[in-house]
This record gives sequence, structure tokens and C-alpha cells, in this order.
Amino acid sequence: MKAPLKGRIAWVTGGGTGIGRAGALALAEAGCRVVISGRSEATLAETAALVRKAGGTVEIRRLDVANKKAVARVAAAIEKKHGRIDILVNSAGTNVPNRRWSVLTTEAWEEVVRTNLDGMFYCCHAVLGGMRKRGDGVVINISSWFGKYVNPLAGPGYTASKFGAAALTETINAEDGLNGVRACVICPAEVATPILNKRPIVPPKAEQDRMLQEEDLGRTIAFVAAMPARACVNEIIISPTYNRFYFGGGEINQVAPTKGKK
Repeated sequence: MKAPLKGRIAWVTGGGTGIGRAGALALAEAGCRVVISGRSEATLAETAALVRKAGGTVEIRRLDVANKKAVARVAAAIEKKHGRIDILVNSAGTNVPNRRWSVLTTEAWEEVVRTNLDGMFYCCHAVLGGMRKRGDGVVINISSWFGKYVNPLAGPGYTASKFGAAALTETINAEDGLNGVRACVICPAEVATPILNKRPIVPPKAEQDRMLQEEDLGRTIAFVAAMPARACVNEIIISPTYNRFYFGGGEINQVAPTKGKK
């Protein structure tokens, strides 16, 4: 099997579960030496075992991306050990069950925005200097369907952070495309990942089975990373063929409006 990214160093945040795990697996299969970060040692170890079982090379750097000093330390450690970071995948993300305006607390807002947007900025900030200096690098930021289209299901914290992620990504192309750096924002609709468990009503398995699956996003990440240096994939919007945000369905329509509530 061809390894179009052989020898490249890829750093994947949120690598313990979901899209991050799938991205790490796909990048390793494509030949990358993968560094995965996340808050849970246990889930990171699970991902690492899967990568190694598939014949890939992986290492773990435990990290909360909301901690800017820790992000800088981890990025510096990766660059010191490997000499560079060729590919950054920002997949760390979160939401809260009580997410609508009527119940969202300021603390919950801060939790979501610090991870989804601040953390993404910190990681980009930490790697762009090296990419700029080398004249090469790929940044892949995971946003959401809710980063393109407003839906009450997501809540204001998640919506604002994901719209911000999309805008943040394109500023990299606007400034550092001249320096050989490429950035892509991937905006998936429903994907069957553990973040669904944080919804007010968790989708039933039958609904999750026809959503996008983690490996679909892994393939998408690897596709973007393997494009030639002359090609920048600015944005990808990807959804299930059976897109419930068009067709409606189940618990999506059961999220009650908050009219008249304080």
C-alpha cells in the first residue's frame, strides 16, 4: 500500500476518541509518525494500541488544549524530538447538555469556547512559526455543520465557537498561504462519535448507524493532508446522505423551545 505521507510528523489533538482517533489512524496508515494529545490517558492509550496494531507509529502527549502554557510546552517538545510538525489536526472539542440560552451558564460557555476555539488558536499559534520558517505545513481544523448553519440544537456556545473555528482557519490561508502553509476547515454534520452523549437527548442507535462514521472523517483528514503542496483545500462540508438537518428526525424535533422561560 502506498504511504503518501511517509515520514511526516502529524500532531492530532482530541486523539483519544471520535474524529481525532480516526484521523490519527488514517494518517498513520498513510505513513505519518503520529503524536496524539487529549485529556484522558486511558482513551489515548486505546488509540495508540489501535495505531500500533495497524502497523503505525504513535506517541502520546497528554494535554488539555484550553491550557495555553501546556499547549506551548507540548508543541515545543514535539518539535524538539522530531524537528518539526508537518501536519496539525485540531479535533479536540466539547459541548454541554444544558446548552440553550435559558439554561446555559457562563461557566459552561467558557468550558466550550476555551476548548473549541481558544484551544484551537493556541495549537495553531504554537505550530505556525515553524511551518512558516520551513515554507510548508498543513493545518486541519475540525469545525461542524453548526459552524456554517445555525440550529438551536447546538446551543450558542458551540455555534459561536464552531463559526469562529471556520473563520480562524481561513485567516491562516489569507496570511500564510504566501509562506507555503495550507489550512482546511472540515465541517461535518452528524457523526456517530462520543460527543453525541452530551446532547440533551442522545440519538438512538438506529439513527447513529446512518450518520457519518468516524472512519469517514479519518479518510477525509488523510485526503486533505496528502494533497500536493500546490493545492489548498480551504473547506469541506460533509454530511450523511440521510441528513436529518434537512429531513428532520427523532430527538432533533424533541428539543423543546424555551419561549417564556427565564
